[in-house]
Amino acid sequence: MPKVYGYVRVSSADQNEDRQMVEMHRVGVPMSNVFVDKLSGKSFDRPSYKSLVKKLREGDLLYILSIDRLGRNYEEIQDQWRILTKEKRIDIVVIDMPLLDTRQGKDLMGTFIADLVLQILSFVAQNEREKIKERQSQGIAAAKARGVRFGRPEKEVPDNFKQLVKAWEKKQLPLPELLRKCDMSESTFYRRLREMRIRS
Repeated sequence: MPKVYGYVRVSSADQNEDRQMVEMHRVGVPMSNVFVDKLSGKSFDRPSYKSLVKKLREGDLLYILSIDRLGRNYEEIQDQWRILTKEKRIDIVVIDMPLLDTRQGKDLMGTFIADLVLQILSFVAQNEREKIKERQSQGIAAAKARGVRFGRPEKEVPDNFKQLVKAWEKKQLPLPELLRKCDMSESTFYRRLREMRIRS
């Protein structure tokens, strides 16, 4: 007996998949048959997607909300669509694009139209991913230009840093003790020492 499955994807753990889950419920996919990944769409190396593909059998039906939820890599979307529909011999319904319903139009014209729409939407999905990456890069560059610092916050030097350095230089304070008093790693200490000498 053919089964009905759903596939849901968001790009990161802090994104919300509720809208997709609501659609899966609306079209009648059992919640136990909904597979969810919280990973980028650039690759199909996703644990839930792989588990789903293993479960699929000929005649099963797979729902996805939109083609970019399947993936965002033009060539890989085409490859996976072929694997699912030609090798696994399942049907796919893209909920927000009725033309991408493999249960309909199985004649030559229907197949041609579906393939054409799939190519266009796959292109749009990858193009959008590249635009997102470009916008992120531009945003980071603009933030750096405004002086925003990324990464871990800079370790503050203690108020008596100069005195501690002088004591260390006079061999009155061993390096391990100096590092403990400054609460710094050795590499951070030498970097802050260089910065202090440049400013002096």
